[in-house]
Amino acid sequence: KPLGIYLVAEYPKSGGTWYGQMLSDYLNIPFPRNTVKPKIEKCVLHGHELYADYKAPCSVLLRDGRDLMVSFYYHHLFKSDWNHHSSVEKHRKELGFKEFDDIRGNLPKFIEYMNTVWAKRFNHFTWHEFIYSWVNAVPEARVVKYEDLLLTPVATMERGIESLTREDVNLEKLERIIDKYSFEKISGSSKGVEEKSSFVRKGIAGDWVNHFSQDSKEVFHYYSGEALIHSGYEKNNEWAKS
Repeated sequence: KPLGIYLVAEYPKSGGTWYGQMLSDYLNIPFPRNTVKPKIEKCVLHGHELYADYKAPCSVLLRDGRDLMVSFYYHHLFKSDWNHHSSVEKHRKELGFKEFDDIRGNLPKFIEYMNTVWAKRFNHFTWHEFIYSWVNAVPEARVVKYEDLLLTPVATMERGIESLTREDVNLEKLERIIDKYSFEKISGSSKGVEEKSSFVRKGIAGDWVNHFSQDSKEVFHYYSGEALIHSGYEKNNEWAKS
């Protein structure tokens, strides 16, 4: 592995920071965030990139695109310590919603916005473009799902670390690190509590079902229905039917 560098790639809001922190802590190496560009010795590099022929071992973080739309809604339209407030005002102006708290009513237009206006900006891309870029490009063991990290964090991290380092994992050490970065501790609140201003917010999977109307299902299916199947989040298109 070149210079002891490991790469973590994700579509934004997919848990890459969380995974990268745990990985770097376990390997005891630095974690410069949000870039795969610099040539730094012995570190975990993290970025939002489409696939390229990287020479360093790489993991890709996936998250259900429907949950991502909900997460992005809060990130783009509500101010927090982890976003630029001027950016929030820009998104609000572009979308022009009358009631920004009406996420269920606003989501169809927001999903379309994310797949058109937002995705066409410099260095941006859609979730389905990310899925088709990465899923078949790296070994299966290096495809790490956010949902698996929540459900079986030890087994998921163990598989990810072994696939990158080709070394056995110290499970006792790994369990301590996973506990250190639990959502309850990094968010400062109990799991499941809505915090619009929190970068990590709920930290749960499947929350999209609480926010998607039938219109939201149809719009998301139009742009990313096949990517849901390609990434293993759905077996068919039945989820999009009323």
